Amino acid sequence: MGGVGEPGRGHAQPGAPLPTFRWEQIRQHNLPGDKWLVIERRVYDISRWAQRHPGGSRLIGHHGAEDATDAFRAFHQDLNFVRKFLQPLLIGELAPEEPSHDGPQDAQLVEDFRALRQAAEDMELFEAKPAFFALLLGHILAMEVLAWLVIYLFGPGWVPSALAALVLATSQAQSWCLQHDLGHTSVFRKSQWNHVAQQFVMGQLKGFSAHWWNFRHFQHHAKPNIFHKDPDVTVAPVFLLGESSIEYGKKKRRYLPYNHQHLYFFLIGPPLLTLVNFEVENLAYMLVCMQWTDLLWAASFYSRFLLCYSPFYGLPGALLLFVAVRVLESHWFVWITQMNHIPKEIGHEKHRDWASSQLAATCNVEPSLFIDWFSGHLNFQIEHHLFPTMPRHNYRKVAPLVQALCAKHGLSYEVKPFLTALVDIVGSLKKSGDVWLEAYLHQ
Repeated sequence: MGGVGEPGRGHAQPGAPLPTFRWEQIRQHNLPGDKWLVIERRVYDISRWAQRHPGGSRLIGHHGAEDATDAFRAFHQDLNFVRKFLQPLLIGELAPEEPSHDGPQDAQLVEDFRALRQAAEDMELFEAKPAFFALLLGHILAMEVLAWLVIYLFGPGWVPSALAALVLATSQAQSWCLQHDLGHTSVFRKSQWNHVAQQFVMGQLKGFSAHWWNFRHFQHHAKPNIFHKDPDVTVAPVFLLGESSIEYGKKKRRYLPYNHQHLYFFLIGPPLLTLVNFEVENLAYMLVCMQWTDLLWAASFYSRFLLCYSPFYGLPGALLLFVAVRVLESHWFVWITQMNHIPKEIGHEKHRDWASSQLAATCNVEPSLFIDWFSGHLNFQIEHHLFPTMPRHNYRKVAPLVQALCAKHGLSYEVKPFLTALVDIVGSLKKSGDVWLEAYLHQ
């Protein structure tokens, strides 16, 4: 075993004893151009390599100066393959007397969670059923054809158009779910197959960039409900969530009437997220990051849509139909994806272990065959966040194991009725607005 390493020491030489580091040394390396992290007690300098990280520099950078072992295992299928890329970045290991985790973390919980994950692997719960996902893709394509047939057979009247828009919105919602599965590499054993299929679903069937989605969504999974790390909750100054309510109130910031945000949420939240925010953000990402393949896939979606519906409506009418579909789809997206997160703890980085951080930011919704399908199994949000690469048809099987873990360690495993979960979104926004108003008036 080598001696205690010094900050700035070069990468470990093959065959040479590994330098050892203390957490107080590692904590110093969490700057934009100077990032270290720990995986399985080994210390890696990712400062230069972060820009080449397939998930993006932000994603891996969020774990700077932390033990990223469980995140590493959660995001990658073939760990031995990925370790080959880590080897050149190795600079040392934790000193023997140092704990595996920095800060006040429950070592027994970490050990039990890892045992739970191993049990899930032994039960083959990370193995996908091809027929399940083939059926999902088949029913999406069937809805696309059905919507066109409705207009073809009954004409572009109001009733057929409304029915077609509803069918198309349902198809778009289910496409979100399928591309989400593919983005988490939970369908095929080979990551590349998942990526190619995701580009098809996200690009040709939806008109969005798969790389853009993964860039923002993986950050959400790495640090759920953490300001400036999870894009889904970094929504100030439009909405104030969690700890930002007190901060804005104390600093006398009032860009909008936040005590009424639970009301204007209905005007600018569900109707406009995918139609405005996602469309603009997605296009900007593809252009700035030069994702030309994704841009071509997205162009193929718009070309197909206009070619299918312009003969019935003309170009303006086809664009109006597109807007109607996006607005309906946006309502589904906001309510379904936020019912598990917005009412939970939202704030700044707490440096918790993987299981605790995911449980603090998620809750489940009571399952049923309809809710499972309608939400893309996101009603099992706890299981999904603990095991992002697990195929969703296995969430029901792993849920009892997760409940037992939570019961053993006194952790909350919250399950709500569907309608209660939706109402809680509005209630949480109102509560945050009231907290802001109180701090604004009395500080």
